[in-house]
Amino acid sequence: MIKITIVSTKGGVGKTTLTANLGGLLADSGYRVLLIDADPQPTLSSYYALKEKADNGLTHFLINSDSRTVISHTHIDNLDIIVSDDPNGKLRDWIRDTPDGRVRLKHILSQLDNQYDFVLLDTQGAVGPLQDAAVTAADFMLSPIPPEILSAKEFVRGTVKMIERLQPMARLGAPIGPLRGIIYRQDRTVDARIITEELRAASFTPSKGAITILNTVIPSSVVYREAATQKIPVHRIEQKNKRNNNLSAKQIMVELARELIPNLPDIA
Repeated sequence: MIKITIVSTKGGVGKTTLTANLGGLLADSGYRVLLIDADPQPTLSSYYALKEKADNGLTHFLINSDSRTVISHTHIDNLDIIVSDDPNGKLRDWIRDTPDGRVRLKHILSQLDNQYDFVLLDTQGAVGPLQDAAVTAADFMLSPIPPEILSAKEFVRGTVKMIERLQPMARLGAPIGPLRGIIYRQDRTVDARIITEELRAASFTPSKGAITILNTVIPSSVVYREAATQKIPVHRIEQKNKRNNNLSAKQIMVELARELIPNLPDIA
């Protein structure tokens, strides 16, 4: 089971949309996928319609280490979700005050090793115990980076520093995995191109090679909003790009999946 946490210390950069669409693609390709909404503002929890809602969500899963009553089933075959059920943000305090709080999610996910091929965790756009728990649970992380100066600076400053701060978690059996950055919502402006080139050229020396910028780029396109409105994965909406010679949304998501997980067969 491969665990991927979609993370950024800046809100509004596209984490939930990226999580939902990557999960949808993998599920449509026949893989068993579990989404986990680790954001107190539960956008991912309502991204796809549910055909069967569990009695509990992430709070019960973490506190009781029990998966039996927390997995809801979406209307998409092979795609399940553990919803966010913490609107008042109390779970972060529990994680902070519990000795194994920041590493518990990693360890209890092992209960699901035989049920899923992939777990995708969506996180809040703020540093805190809940985000820490999702980061320590991951085999690797994926961070969307809109190519505008504030988002680029926050990626370099906030997200990188967060990973460095959590390195001691390795002593508790939760080594921090590598981070993959993806240029997200790229438009055709010169500014966006320059920032993208600078991000690719950055060495991120303090991370000692643990951070890379993917070759895949997700462009700014209305089709992602249309897919969210219809509550279906974007690759079902735009399988071929008929307007120009650019890649379709489906081709882009397939390219992303193959770059993230080399030698991955059977992608829709």
